[in-house]
This record gives sequence, C-alpha cells and structure tokens, in this order.
Amino acid sequence: MNISVVIPLLNEEESLPELVDWINKVMYENNFTYEIILVDDGSTDKSWKEIEKLSTEYGSVRGIKFKRNYGKSAALHCGFESSKGEVVITMDADLQDSPDEIPALYNMITKQKYDMVSGWKKQRHDPISKTIPSRLFNWTARIATKIKLHDFNCGLKAYRSEVVKSIEVYGEMHRYIPILAKQAGFDHIGEKVVKHQARKYGVTKFGLERFVNGFLDLMSILFITRFGKKPMHLFGLLGTLMFVIGFFSTAWLGIHKLILGLQGISAERVTINPFFYIALTSMIIGTQMFLAGFVAELVSRSASDRNNYLIEKEIGL
Repeated sequence: MNISVVIPLLNEEESLPELVDWINKVMYENNFTYEIILVDDGSTDKSWKEIEKLSTEYGSVRGIKFKRNYGKSAALHCGFESSKGEVVITMDADLQDSPDEIPALYNMITKQKYDMVSGWKKQRHDPISKTIPSRLFNWTARIATKIKLHDFNCGLKAYRSEVVKSIEVYGEMHRYIPILAKQAGFDHIGEKVVKHQARKYGVTKFGLERFVNGFLDLMSILFITRFGKKPMHLFGLLGTLMFVIGFFSTAWLGIHKLILGLQGISAERVTINPFFYIALTSMIIGTQMFLAGFVAELVSRSASDRNNYLIEKEIGL
C-alpha cells in the first residue's frame, strides 16, 4: 500500500464528507493505493455516524472511535499504530489542509528520500491572535531544537512508515514529532510550503492556552530527549556544582575568621554573616539535586525500554 492518511478529528461532522471525497479524488488521479484512517477523538456531534457512512461508501475508509476525548497526540499515535502504508500522511479534518498536497509530499518521501516532511503554512488564514504567538513559538522551538522548520504545529506532514512505527506520541507532544523523529535517528527532515485554507465549517478547537502549554511541552521534550536516558548528567553536574560553590564559600568564611583571629583582629561570628546561610543553602540544594539525579538514574536503568534502539541494517548474522 502506498499511502495511509491519518486524520484525527473532534466534532467535524460537516467537513468529513467533503474531505474524504477530496482525498479519494486525489488518490484516484494519481493511481495511489491507500487507506484513510479517521480517528474520532471523543466527538459529541454526529462525526462517528458520518465515519460509519463513509466507511460503507468508500472501501478505503477506516474508523477508530475513542470512548472520550484523549487529545490529538493519542489520536495520532493510535492512527500510526494502525497504518499500513509505506508513507503516512497526517492532516487536520477541518479542510484547512489541502489533499492536493499529498502527491508532492509522497514524492519527497519516496524519491527525495526524506524521513519526514513537515508542511509550512506560509500564508495563513488565521486571526493575528493566532499568527503572532505561533511565530514566536516556532522561532523558540527552532532555536532550542536546531531543527530548521518554520511551522512545527502544521497538521499536514508526511512520514516514512518506519518513522511513525518507531516513535511514541503522547500527552501534547504531537507538536514535536520532528524532535522525536530526530531523537530516534531519523534526521533527514524536510519542509514544504503548503496551501492553508480558511476554515469552512465549525470553530477552532484550540485556544490561546495551547501556546503556553506548547512552551511547557517544549521544555519537557528537550529534557526527555537530552537527559531521559542519563538524568545524572544533568542533576549530578548541577548538584555537584552548587555543593562545591557552597562548600568553598563556607570554607572561605571560616578561614577568613581564623586569619583575623590570628592577627588579633576581632571578627563577628560566621553565623551572623548572611552569606553563610546562602552558602549553606547552596550545599543543601546541591546535595538534594545530586540525590535526585541518583534516584532518577536508578529509575532509568530499571526501565523496560532502557535499551530501546533501532537497528538499520545487519550483515553476516
């Protein structure tokens, strides 16, 4: 099978028939073998009835329904697990992503040998309340991750099947799939300018809080990808540094008082100096951070996926 199209959705009953018909038209014109996986993330409207109807009408349509709303990441992960195509393409169900982009994305994966390609909505049909925070967010993510993408949050993306089968998308980490892919060893990541259309039906499911959550998730994913397997490298280093600073600061205070005493100069008690308590606090925090890193290292070494790595090729075995 050439392509699996994974579409997470929430309350998009009006757009589904038009979207599926559009995708089928594009696939037919390009002679692709394909499947469309619609993941209903706990919709409260008639989205599931539409999916059942479309599944009967089109043999290419498959549906997955969640008992309740779990979020876009869970829907994507479930769709990835169910996909069978050599190339997996994701898009939103609100008709703002154009299925006409599918052939070009497919060619970039199969012919240009990209591991994944992310869409870039260069011209957006969104209010300024979304575009300005989005640009700030993408700029921060680009600087922090060193992945040169302009639009991390674009729902229109294409992947080699091996990529989506090798990563786990959870929480709200769907924004950072390129980071997860790079961590797993798939670093040939491309970008394509895609057409962004104005919303035709319904209302957006995301508010401004997603940008706050996005920055918090970025910090989480950066920590996990860099120190998830070696937490002692972070906590141990910072803890040791703080302990050493506090220890030598305390020692300096004691030595300074001793020198003054040998010279016959009256000196105030060390415990009166507020710097002593700052140094003591630094030692305590340093010890706690070191112990936290030690405990985290024990947890990491006991994890079932501590040797979770991918073998690309073997020979002579």
